[in-house]
Amino acid sequence: MNKIAGHHHISMITKKGQQNNQFYQNVLGLRRVKKTVNQDNPSMYHLFYGDLTGSAGTELSFFELPMAGRTKRGTNAITRIGLLVPSYDSLLYWKKRFELLDVQHGELTMYAGREALHFEDCEGLRLVLLNNNGDAVPEYWQSWDDSIVLSEHRILGMGAVEMTVRSHNSLASTLENLFGYELASRNENEAIYQSIKGQAFGEIVIVEQDGAKEKPGKGSVHHLAIRVKDSEELHQWQQRIQDFGFEVMKITDRYYFESLYFREKNGILFELATDGPGFTVDSSIELLGKKLDLPPFLEDKRAEIEANLKPIE
Repeated sequence: MNKIAGHHHISMITKKGQQNNQFYQNVLGLRRVKKTVNQDNPSMYHLFYGDLTGSAGTELSFFELPMAGRTKRGTNAITRIGLLVPSYDSLLYWKKRFELLDVQHGELTMYAGREALHFEDCEGLRLVLLNNNGDAVPEYWQSWDDSIVLSEHRILGMGAVEMTVRSHNSLASTLENLFGYELASRNENEAIYQSIKGQAFGEIVIVEQDGAKEKPGKGSVHHLAIRVKDSEELHQWQQRIQDFGFEVMKITDRYYFESLYFREKNGILFELATDGPGFTVDSSIELLGKKLDLPPFLEDKRAEIEANLKPIE
């Protein structure tokens, strides 16, 4: 059976693209690697941040939705995003940085078995920095040298992603029996599953919680995308997902990668995305994220699309 190689990207909702751009570049020190639009609704921006090239596993993406309201937190939702940093000293560095920049954050603690620092972005999105403590990360992750953050403390990429659901067992079954994730640990409140044994860059934390379903808004997570190698493997997964009893909502070419979407029984939206061709398919590394990039099928509508977008610098 093919193995899921880890996280690919995770997509959220922002109300204000300019504010979002400032936070993820100038506070977190990530690179804006792609400024494009939601291909299903080109009237809204789709912004990607990550490492030097936006490698799979480092990508945080945001749909700008100016009419977005406040998120009403609840269950059956993706509720926290882990970001790996190199060391415990890095957590201390970030705590001081958050204090200086007035970023909402907590005290140093433990999360998913790692030393951690919880914080929220400018719209209440819940994130947590995790001490990678020298553990392996994908070899193609590349640091962005122009980051505002000191090189020894820069965010490496994505770590544990938390999913809060009413039914732990149904989500656990999907991860284990469909995708081959392994149970790493479990206690009364949570369970940790890994796509690659012993590695944090593919972890999913399941928290079981009854109550009302989350009502998404600004600062909420739309979906998690997990990695598959290529188009051939993606179609093999399509068949496996259908055989497992889920409806594949669609399979589509996003130009930068190919994607497949489905919802598991709690309603969590998963995407499977191919590793390539990546964001350099229409840009040099040096110019990534500098201008509005559009997939070829939208290029003839560029003037109309740009006229409806508020500039983000």
